[in-house]
Amino acid sequence: MVNIIHAVVAALVGLGILIIIHELGHFLLAKKTGVGVLTFSIGFGPRLLGRRVGETEYLVSAFPLGGYVKMVGEDPEEEVQAGDTQRSFSHQGLAKRAAIVAAGPVFNLLLAVVIFACIFIFLGIRFLTTQVGAVEPNSPAARAGVQKGDRIVGVDGREVKKWEDLSSKIKESQGRALKVRLQRDSHELELIIQPIKREGRNIFGEQTEIWVIGIASGEVAVEKVNPVLAVGQAFYATGEYSVLTVLALFKMIKGEVSPRNLGGPLLIAQMAGQQAREGLGSFLFFVAILSINLGVLNLLPIPVLDGGHLLFFLFELILGKPVKLKHRERAQQVGIFILGLIMIYAFYRDIARFFEG
Repeated sequence: MVNIIHAVVAALVGLGILIIIHELGHFLLAKKTGVGVLTFSIGFGPRLLGRRVGETEYLVSAFPLGGYVKMVGEDPEEEVQAGDTQRSFSHQGLAKRAAIVAAGPVFNLLLAVVIFACIFIFLGIRFLTTQVGAVEPNSPAARAGVQKGDRIVGVDGREVKKWEDLSSKIKESQGRALKVRLQRDSHELELIIQPIKREGRNIFGEQTEIWVIGIASGEVAVEKVNPVLAVGQAFYATGEYSVLTVLALFKMIKGEVSPRNLGGPLLIAQMAGQQAREGLGSFLFFVAILSINLGVLNLLPIPVLDGGHLLFFLFELILGKPVKLKHRERAQQVGIFILGLIMIYAFYRDIARFFEG
């Protein structure tokens, strides 16, 4: 029971941060461009808490799976008083409207950069070393004489310090024999190892053929970096995870990756609780990944999402006039239907995992 409460609290905290940052992006850009903001809500549905400051009402609503910012004249069909025309969203130029809509997802991506940078600066960058944690019996490495505890320091005359560098060298060999230099206790050895091809799975769960020598990693180390390098690495990590998210979605749509990995609120709560128990660094890393997913997903060209609004703005740019309201409403109905199906399937997978586990 305590673990369940812990998981729910961790999930609410994580999701709350993501929602606030997302809506804050819309809010700040609206204010910056002179658009009036009537409501800033964390959550949907009935009002739980609220306070009005100036013209804006700040709310915490009953259902925490999202939020919204309501602006003056957000609906083009809405009648705007003469004095509010300059502050109306629909009366702004196309570039300003697009910037306000895009600000939510962009703020989520920037949040990931900030979290990664903080982790890298204060906790360092974790990586797998080239220490051998296990040697598979009768594998190329075992036949060549590699032992558990050995540290591989070079391949074909090139120094290697990280496991990913070693894996890349083995993959690039395409089966060619490798001259491997390793450190055992206080002395070095040089061995010739012939990689073999084996079926495996990539990060998307797809079956693929890879070159291996039959060893497993055995040590995690932390690399301390200066703030400038940490920020650069944070941008790189955010970009890398963003691309992986897009590729995963694309492969799922094409049917190359099973949607069984899709999860809903229950899976998020479970993972948030697990990461929180492992420490603040792990929890923040999880929040950063969720923030990237939220940012990327909101940029999808599905009506009702930010990406759908940006798509309408693109049509407006091409046609020279806004898309008719009836067309937008029909598209939004389709978008709501699509999102509804995705949410139902995500809940189904959550429940299925519970009974499978």
